[in-house]
Amino acid sequence: MTEVRWLDDREEQAWRSLMAMQEGLAEFIDRQLRHRCGLSHADYQVLAHLSEAAEPLRAFELGRLLRWEKSRLSQHLTRMEKRGLVRRERCETDQRGWSIAITAEGTELIEAAAPQHVTDIREVVVDHLTKAELEALTAIGDKVRARLAAQDPER
Repeated sequence: MTEVRWLDDREEQAWRSLMAMQEGLAEFIDRQLRHRCGLSHADYQVLAHLSEAAEPLRAFELGRLLRWEKSRLSQHLTRMEKRGLVRRERCETDQRGWSIAITAEGTELIEAAAPQHVTDIREVVVDHLTKAELEALTAIGDKVRARLAAQDPER
């Protein structure tokens, strides 16, 4: 067994700061979306991907974009379908599969939520960082995501 390389004070401070930021930002975004639009952050993510797609997305494609497990996606889509935000359609090229389409009501909700969501993101993140800080944040995010992808090639 290899010896554990514990975090030094600087590394631990950076890690805890990142975790606190991530949790706080997720809580803020979810609270704002629920309060203003009646959408959870997960609802918003699904609707955003569907609204940006040129055509309905295969369920596995949507799951890959969201980085969700199949069961989580299926359960969430069922709840959204009951609310009239999305619909499942038989895939034209593979009758065993499903495509997911945004409904008119889903489109209306995402179009109302998106400007407010962007305003919130500007308010708590973007407008308070310098150009260099934004570039560093992007570089850090890209580097960590690449490392995660290397650790789990199936995702």
